[in-house]
Amino acid sequence: MLKEKIGYRFRNPVLFRKAMTHSSYANEQRARHLQNNERLEFLGDSVLGFVTADYLYNHFPDLPEGELTKLRAAVVCEQALYEVAKELGIDQEICLGRGEEAGGGRHRPSILADAVEALLGAIYLDGGIEPARAFVLSFIPRKADEARQGRMFKDYKTTLQEIVQKNREETLEYRLAGTHGPDHDKTFEMELLLNSNVFAKGMGHSKKEAEQMAAKQALELMGYR
Repeated sequence: MLKEKIGYRFRNPVLFRKAMTHSSYANEQRARHLQNNERLEFLGDSVLGFVTADYLYNHFPDLPEGELTKLRAAVVCEQALYEVAKELGIDQEICLGRGEEAGGGRHRPSILADAVEALLGAIYLDGGIEPARAFVLSFIPRKADEARQGRMFKDYKTTLQEIVQKNREETLEYRLAGTHGPDHDKTFEMELLLNSNVFAKGMGHSKKEAEQMAAKQALELMGYR
């Protein structure tokens, strides 16, 4: 079970259940007292960033700021957190609305990654920073090693940004071009603008994923593989 895998016992089980409640489920239930996990996700994201930065700073003393930033981005990206969610079994625990369930939401990276952050936020509220730190450190060291060995998801956006920044006259931005499909199975299309001109496009089940795919296409067009 998820509670056993995370190694933490909640004093307030309501927080755990809130962390596992997607907005689609809460909206369908139409119960005023039923809250979704979005606020917990917001909190957990900040805790995750702080604990991860602290760990990387102390365990990789020879890495310059730029390399630390890239490493942190790799270990807390959507794909990395999705893998953690699958390992913990969050995909079996999270409560989804009927539409989201039918659309494959139980296996959607963005939903599961957000649930990891929500769970972290719940642990922090329930027990404070130390159990929250323990939860983060149950997977961040391993993810950092994988990233250093080149066995993790590649952050195409960061790579592209570094290339573009070498020429100060170049500007780079992302713009939502449209969405496709029903609310429970929405696909986002993002345009990558180089010097205000559309240079590449990407599709994904979240804006972040679509931006990564647009950056990947841009790198390929520039001759980077």
